[in-house]
Amino acid sequence: MLRRLVLALSILSMLAAGLNGGASAQGLFGSPPNASSGDNPPADDKSPPADGKSPPATTPAPETRPADPAPAAPVLPGSPTAVVKPFYEHLGLELDPAQRNNFIDPAKSVLDKSDALRASGQGECLDPNMALDNAEYDKLAIDKSLRTIEAVNGDEAKVVVVFVVEGNQHRLEWKLKKVGGDWKISDLLSVTGEWALSQYQCE
Repeated sequence: MLRRLVLALSILSMLAAGLNGGASAQGLFGSPPNASSGDNPPADDKSPPADGKSPPATTPAPETRPADPAPAAPVLPGSPTAVVKPFYEHLGLELDPAQRNNFIDPAKSVLDKSDALRASGQGECLDPNMALDNAEYDKLAIDKSLRTIEAVNGDEAKVVVVFVVEGNQHRLEWKLKKVGGDWKISDLLSVTGEWALSQYQCE
C-alpha cells in the first residue's frame, strides 16, 4: 500500500514538472509541433500585399513571331521594271532579234553586231545568260530570290536586279531611257561580274 502511494506521488510530481518546465517538457514529450498554417499566408493567397504594389508577373510573355516580309509591290505596266522583268522569265531573251525594239544605243548597237557576227558563222560574241550575270539558269532559285529596285529620274531610269543562284548573289543594273513615251534599255551592267554590255566589241 505504501509502495503504491509513493509511485503515484512520483508520477504526479513528474507531470507537474513537465507542465511547469518548458524545456524539460520538450525533452520529455518530443519537439514542439510545426507552426500552424495560420502563422504564414498560403502560397496561392490572392489578397493584395500590404504595400499596395502588385506582385511581379510570373507568367512568361508569349513568344512573338517574326514579321513576314512585305509582299513585293505589283509591277506597273509600261514601267521600267515591266520592261526588264521578261528577261528573267525567258532565258536568252536579250539575244532574240524580235526583242530588239526594247533597246536603244549603245546596247542596241552591240546586240546588232552580235547578230551579224552569228549570221556570218564566225561564232558568238555574247553569253546567252547575260541577264543572269552568266550564272547557271535555275528558274526556281531565281523566281524565289529575285528582287528589283526601280529608280526614275525624269526620262532616265535604273532597275537594280538581285538574285541568288547556288548560294551566290548576283546584282545587275539595267539602264533605261524614255523614247517616244516608252522605256528602252540603253545598257546592262553587272555589279558582281564587273562588266557592261556597252563595252563588248562584237566585230
